[in-house]
Amino acid sequence: MSDRLTEQVRAVMEDASRRAIVPRYRSLSAGEIENKATDDVVTVADHESEAILTEGLAKILPEANVVGEEAAEDDPAIMDRLGLGLCWIVDPLDGTNNFAAGKPPFGVLVALADGGETIAGWIYDCQSDRFCHAGRGKGAFVDGDRVTARTSEQSPPVAAISTIFLDAAEREAVREHIAPHYRLVEIPRCAAEQYPRLALGENDVSLFNRTLPWDHAAGALWLEEAGGKVARLDGSEYRPDDWQRAGLIGAASHELWNELAERVAAMG
Repeated sequence: MSDRLTEQVRAVMEDASRRAIVPRYRSLSAGEIENKATDDVVTVADHESEAILTEGLAKILPEANVVGEEAAEDDPAIMDRLGLGLCWIVDPLDGTNNFAAGKPPFGVLVALADGGETIAGWIYDCQSDRFCHAGRGKGAFVDGDRVTARTSEQSPPVAAISTIFLDAAEREAVREHIAPHYRLVEIPRCAAEQYPRLALGENDVSLFNRTLPWDHAAGALWLEEAGGKVARLDGSEYRPDDWQRAGLIGAASHELWNELAERVAAMG
């Protein structure tokens, strides 16, 4: 992806953050927060940010479809656009639960896919202004500097694994087959933070159950371009148009990915 495209996308993401998100941080009224699903909420900031992003991105590439998280929530048929030519994939406020609770992290995620394959991704942290971006085959960058994924160099490796969306049997399997081999840490409940942690030496591996495209398209490409590995449990590539399949592993290195994949396979 060109530098010009990245500049344009960043400007739209910053605009959404500045106008819709930051002014409402720690100032939401009860009526501006709605329950979206079990253990999940949506706020007025999500909706307003998505409107700004959708309008701005459409101006950059008018020929591209847009799949926004909140629009898809209202009309699931929008998900069919993921495999049709160029498509923007938008998470207008990633980490909404954190945001609504008045705590970090939270951010904005945008990816561009072509025929169901992610070709570019952008990750913006609304508080720190950190900006990560990647283009397929072009490398991964943080604030303009190219980065290479590094591990925490801790023993055992650091694993950020959530059991929120697992049933009782799956939680027990994690405790038996995975927990003894890693130092488990809490997930940030924000992919815009989790993926950078996997490349910047804070976390070594992460296991995701849900694989919705707005959560993973940008970060998965970025981590891969940094030299880490993101793949399905069977080793196949993550594609945003294959969003209904559960299970995804992200790791700071291919070796760490392989080790966790073997342990997950042992869970049965």
